[in-house]
Formats: sequence, structure tokens, C-alpha cells
Amino acid sequence: MVTKSAEHAGPTEQHATAALREVLLRIEGEYREMPGLNLTASQAQRLWGLDRSTCTLVLTTLIERRVLKRTTSGTYLRGSSR
Repeated sequence: MVTKSAEHAGPTEQHATAALREVLLRIEGEYREMPGLNLTASQAQRLWGLDRSTCTLVLTTLIERRVLKRTTSGTYLRGSSR
């Protein structure tokens, strides 16, 4: 599979990448500022005004980065490493 780096992406792709990076930083910051924040995917989607696929991508990325963890009840909260 061949992927484009941000520097070789077209203007639309660069904008999408920048927008996604901004959303990731904003959500990570909100979880850092409110350590007890505990949301379902639907709640996160409504709170941050994201469509379902973007919200899933963001939450998955933040889990992979160990910023968030997903509980057995399906809520997302701040990971233990941050």
C-alpha cells in the first residue's frame, strides 16, 4: 500500500490532515484539563461536533497513542500514562 506524506498531498488532503491534527490536539487537551472526563463515542461525537467516522478515527488514534483508554462499558477516559 502506498501512502502520501503530508508534504506530497494535495491542498484538500493537507487541509484534512491539518484539521484532523487540530481535532486530536483539542480533544487530548480537553481530557488533560478534565481528568475525570468519561464519554461514550456518541457523547464525544455530539460534544465535539464530529461525524461518526471521524470520531471513531480520533478515539482510536488517541487510544493507540495511550492518551485515552476504552472501558469495558464502552466509555473513553484519560489513559494512565498521561
